[in-house]
Amino acid sequence: MPTLILANKPFGFLCQFSPSGGRRTLADLVPVPGVYPAGRLDADSEGLVVLTDDGPLQARIADPRHKLEKGYWVQVEGTPGAAALEGLRRGIDLGDFVTRPALVDEMAEPPGLWPRDPPIRVRRAIPTAWLDLRILEGRNRQVRRMTARAGLPTLRLVRYRIGPWTLEGLAPGQWREVPARL
Repeated sequence: MPTLILANKPFGFLCQFSPSGGRRTLADLVPVPGVYPAGRLDADSEGLVVLTDDGPLQARIADPRHKLEKGYWVQVEGTPGAAALEGLRRGIDLGDFVTRPALVDEMAEPPGLWPRDPPIRVRRAIPTAWLDLRILEGRNRQVRRMTARAGLPTLRLVRYRIGPWTLEGLAPGQWREVPARL
């Protein structure tokens, strides 16, 4: 039976196991040999990472052809207007590719969300807002690039869901093994 682990990656951790110049990595969180992330989160992002020791399962989770929805809570700078939200819903031209349409809704700050360490920068004269953004892709820094192109730079990015798996019950730095069923 394959191993499948859900981990809540804190801000600042690298989504890899190999050492990297003294930076904290998944090896500092998950002391399970032989598992690898199915997809990545950049160091500035937080939240759900799925790890497995099964190569085909890892590919199935990460590959956009399998249409596993990834859900993000995104704190953005500015107030989302109808045009910005509609652009995200239609798909955004990022120059090197056009994103698939996203599902996006404005939301209140997610209930029970932990404080980020370090906190985001706050500017009194510029409002912030939260978005619930769901995509079927997951390319390098895609969500940050999408919101920036829509005129809403990302301040905080938390992945809360990948397919059927969520962050529920996992504080930053915590992990748990779950049945490897998709």
